[in-house]
Amino acid sequence: MTPRSFQADTPLQALLVEQALLLARQLEQTAADAPDGQVLAKVEAAAVPAGRELTRKAVEATLQAQAEQAEKKGRRAGAAPAAASAAGPRGTPSGPS
Repeated sequence: MTPRSFQADTPLQALLVEQALLLARQLEQTAADAPDGQVLAKVEAAAVPAGRELTRKAVEATLQAQAEQAEKKGRRAGAAPAAASAAGPRGTPSGPS
């Protein structure tokens, strides 16, 4: 197979590409080492938890990157909370009907 190169535009993409390549190598080695008749079972047993871990790392890294970006930007502007006496039950104005 011809070697390929990949371009990661962000640190998150680079991390995920590296982790996916590591997983692929581990699965290839597991398949090569598995006895005849057990390749599927051995690869599946390795792939499922490794896939979950890859997904967990992806989510963690994504959320961390988002949090860092939010910190750089500062707090998001939002609507000011209404005064406690301004609204009655179910958000309706309080006072005489």
